[in-house]
Amino acid sequence: MALVLIPVVAGSLRLLELAGGPQLLPTNPRIDSSPAPVVVHVLAAALYAFLGAFQFSARLRRRHPGWHRRSGRILIVAGLIVAASGTWMTLFYPDAPGGDLLWGIRLLVGSAMAASIVLGFTAIRRRHVATHRAWMIRAYALAVSAGTQAFTQPIGETLFGTSDLSTALSVGSGWIINAAVAEWVIQRPAGRWARHRRTPTTRDGDPACPSGATGYRVTGRASARRHR
Repeated sequence: MALVLIPVVAGSLRLLELAGGPQLLPTNPRIDSSPAPVVVHVLAAALYAFLGAFQFSARLRRRHPGWHRRSGRILIVAGLIVAASGTWMTLFYPDAPGGDLLWGIRLLVGSAMAASIVLGFTAIRRRHVATHRAWMIRAYALAVSAGTQAFTQPIGETLFGTSDLSTALSVGSGWIINAAVAEWVIQRPAGRWARHRRTPTTRDGDPACPSGATGYRVTGRASARRHR
């Protein structure tokens, strides 16, 4: 959650400045000349970051499946707005730090985030839940990378200076780290509690399956004997 709060707080301070409040962040003439895309990007990103964090709670999904679906629809729209507004700023804001390399990385990340959201939506429409989860994790990881970049960028500038190359690499490393963590989360095996969880059995030792509120449905040898 800390990685979510960092960019949201920074974005809120920028919005406060654009609304006529005190200047608490470094001056950015590109934003001052065309603030609308920044406002849209910050608001959509804040909604996507906070609401999206709860989508990965298995307990919440089980208890409130309707809420998960409704908020998911909102997040699809918000996520696409984040990707589109970020891409717009990359294409039309002049003289961005990081040079051509970071310009290309930003376009790649924006496109990858939008594609992940679309693929995740397509997967759940086909009831491919695991595929849906994987693509949405990837999209969310890219979206909240600004929190990671709050650490990688100053570290990179301290170690390697503020050239376009070092800026591009330090900012890009934030996306790479988040993407790698996302893949680890997607690919990791189930925890030991899930692998060794005891399966309910019948009196004869056969595995039993839950059957509504009436208890366990008998299977195997016990079921065969009951129907003789």
